[in-house]
Amino acid sequence: MLDPKLIKEKSQVIKDMLKVRSVDFDLEGLIDSDQKRREFIIKTDELRKKKNQVALNISEKKKRGEDISSILAEMKNISEELSKLEVDQNDIEKKYLKLAASIPNLIHESVPVGKDEESNKEIKKWGNIPKFDFKIKDHIDISEGLDLVDLERAAKVAGARFYYLKNDLVRLNQALINFGLDFLREKGYSIVQPPYMINRESMEGAVIADDFEEVIYKIDNQDLYMIGTSEHAMAAMHSKEIIEGKDIPKKYAGISPCFRKEAGAHGRDQKGIFRVHQFDKIEQFVFSKPEDSWKEHEKLLSIAEEFYQKLEIPYRVMLLSTGDTGNISAKTYDIEAWMAGQNAYREIVSCSNCLEYQARRLKIRFRDKTNEDTQYIHTLNSTLIATTRVLVAIMENFQTKDGHIRIPEVLQGYMGNQKEI
Repeated sequence: MLDPKLIKEKSQVIKDMLKVRSVDFDLEGLIDSDQKRREFIIKTDELRKKKNQVALNISEKKKRGEDISSILAEMKNISEELSKLEVDQNDIEKKYLKLAASIPNLIHESVPVGKDEESNKEIKKWGNIPKFDFKIKDHIDISEGLDLVDLERAAKVAGARFYYLKNDLVRLNQALINFGLDFLREKGYSIVQPPYMINRESMEGAVIADDFEEVIYKIDNQDLYMIGTSEHAMAAMHSKEIIEGKDIPKKYAGISPCFRKEAGAHGRDQKGIFRVHQFDKIEQFVFSKPEDSWKEHEKLLSIAEEFYQKLEIPYRVMLLSTGDTGNISAKTYDIEAWMAGQNAYREIVSCSNCLEYQARRLKIRFRDKTNEDTQYIHTLNSTLIATTRVLVAIMENFQTKDGHIRIPEVLQGYMGNQKEI
C-alpha cells in the first residue's frame, strides 16, 4: 500500500510508475474515491456533533419540563440523514480500500524499463559452465535412472506436479536445508519455522489479493490459506507492532514447505521437479530502517551469491525490468542457475526490496526513542534455497559419465562424507 499523501499530492509519480510497469489501474477512481471519503468524513463528523448537541438540548428541556416534540422530530431527521450518510460513506470507503490495496509499489530509478523478461538486465555471471565428454541428461532422466524420484505414483495419489523424493535425494534435500540454516545462522539470522497456514488478513498484508488468489491454496470453509512462501508469514509476524529502533535490522531465516498452484507453465517443466506444487524453502527476510534498506538489499543478494558459490553452481544475476517486477517490489534481482541438462539459466532466487509497502498494509512501525513519532519499517526478502530447483541444478551440473551424481563438497559432510549418489 502506498502513502495516501503521495497519491493525493504527487499523482504524476503514480502515473509514471503505472506506465513503466505496463499496469492498467483505475488511478482516477482511486483519487476520486479518496476525495469523496474525506468529504464524507467531514459531513458525518459534523452531523454527529449536531446530533450530540440536539441530544443535550432534549435532556435539558426534559429537566425543565418543556415540550420536546419538535426537537424529537429534528433528532429523528438527523438520525435518518446520518444513517444514510454512513451507508454511503461505508460504500465509498470499501471502493477506496480495494483500489488502494491493489495499486502496485513504486519502482526504483535503477530498474530497466520494459514490458517483460526480455528487458531484464544481466548484472554479472559467476562460475564456469561445466563441460562434459559424454551425452548429458536432464534431471528427469538422471533421477529415474538412479531411482531418486517417482512422478507416476505421485500423480496417482496427488495429481500432476507432485513427486516422491526417494533414497539419497531425500538425504541431499535435507543436506541442503541443514547447510542453508547453518549458513544463515552464522550470518546472524534468527531461524524461524512459521505456521504453514495463515489467515486472509495476514496474507493480504503481504501480497495483493488478486495476485495470491491465483496461486495460493485456500482451505475450504476456514479463514486460512496454505503459504506459498514463508515470506508471507514472516512479514505478518510483527503486524500491528512498534519495533524498537535498537532491534533493527531484524533478520529471519524462514524454513517451511511452500504450496503453489503453479498454473500456466507448459512443456518439460510439468514432468520434473523444477516447477511443482510443493517444495521446501529457506527464505531470508529482513525488517530494515528506511535509510538502510537499499544497502540491506545488496547484502541479501551477496549472501545468496555466496551460498551458490559454496555449492559451486554457476549462475548469473538478473535485474528485473519494470514489466517483470512483482507488484509489491520496488526492485528485484533474480539469480538464475545454469542447468546443464536444459542448456539454459533458470531462476532459483528472487531478491526484493518492498520498501514500506508491506509494512503499511500490516501496520508495522518503528521508533528509536519512545518520545519520537513512529515510522513505517521497510521489508525485504530473498530466497536462499527452493530445494527442488537446487536439486535439479546439482543433478544436471554434477552428473558423471556413469550416470551418477557428484555431491558438492560443501554438502558431503552433511551426508556422512558421501561423495556420489
